[in-house]
Amino acid sequence: LQGIFVLGLPYALLHSGYSGLLLIVLAAALCCYTGKILIACLYEENEDGQLIRVRDTYEDIANACYKKLSPSLGGIVVNVTQVVELIMTCILYLVVSGNLLSHSFPYVPVTEKTWSVIAFVTLLPCIFIRTLKIVSKLSQLCSLVHFLIILVVITYCLTQMHQWSWAKFRLSLEFEDFLVSVGVIIFSYTSQIFLPTLEGNMKNPGEFRCMLNWTHFFACILKTTFALTAFLTWGEKTKEVITDNLPSFLETLVNLCLLTKTLLSYPLPFFAATEIVYSCISKDNHSNYRSPLLALTVRGSFLLLTLLMAMFTPHFALLMGLSGSVTGAAMTFLLPSLFHLKLKWENLSFLEKCADISVFILGFLCSLAGIVCSIKGLLEVLG
Repeated sequence: LQGIFVLGLPYALLHSGYSGLLLIVLAAALCCYTGKILIACLYEENEDGQLIRVRDTYEDIANACYKKLSPSLGGIVVNVTQVVELIMTCILYLVVSGNLLSHSFPYVPVTEKTWSVIAFVTLLPCIFIRTLKIVSKLSQLCSLVHFLIILVVITYCLTQMHQWSWAKFRLSLEFEDFLVSVGVIIFSYTSQIFLPTLEGNMKNPGEFRCMLNWTHFFACILKTTFALTAFLTWGEKTKEVITDNLPSFLETLVNLCLLTKTLLSYPLPFFAATEIVYSCISKDNHSNYRSPLLALTVRGSFLLLTLLMAMFTPHFALLMGLSGSVTGAAMTFLLPSLFHLKLKWENLSFLEKCADISVFILGFLCSLAGIVCSIKGLLEVLG
């Protein structure tokens, strides 16, 4: 829940004003809700009225929804969407790593792409990761580094409290700038892709809803505090990545911490993407299901693909925004609400149906607006 997008929240407040604070809370509530209804789609009631987990993955949910149309069509759509989003995330981490190294060591005569290759070399051991347990330990370290970054920024901001002013908040909004803020805020919470696997690996899955409530609550508090203190400190001078506002002696330290966080973040989407592809290949080749060579080939191919795309894809940030508007909105809002309506329609109350339909419409509008803005940006750059 605490990704790189968090560092852009103060910039989002710059363009959204007071409404941005409301959006941070609303986005937490909506993402928590769609996480719950997505997991609800994994379960069905048996003859005794007890909930039994009859599905294991996002793919299984999609296949159950559209099995009359095609036994595997829904799963194919979901898997392609997931893999595209996960790969784009991995590429973003490589691009960001190169950028951070370049800014941390400006006097070293090395290009940003070369720094990305150096960062890539440190990620080569990822091809040997075989279990989610290793990924979870790396994610724990990632969270600790992230909290350190947040702590440093907030501490510095508190030392500048004497210059805070609520007058820095904007009352009038530019529509396109506001849409950018909506995208940054919403996608700083997205985690739906990982939830079925996470819930399935919990020692007590019955605590999942409680866990989701508390994690989103604390994430909301932390994001609001971080965004508010940073924006009140720098106001109109707030930059897209808030660490660029820090004094030089702190900026280098935080950038190195951010680099560590970025490299530790890479294994999770990488592992998830390769597992999806590996399982799809194995379904058609059961004898090689446990083949170490096949697994290494899949992971190695994906690792190399992320490097090549990071090196040779022009205007990656805009392409990331375009794909994120499609895949991010789909996986976070559109598909969970659509699947929940499809599988649970007869058991849903009128208010629950209204809630799902509202989330679907909101997700569609966010996706459409993001696509329009990203395409417009690409056309401006290319034209």
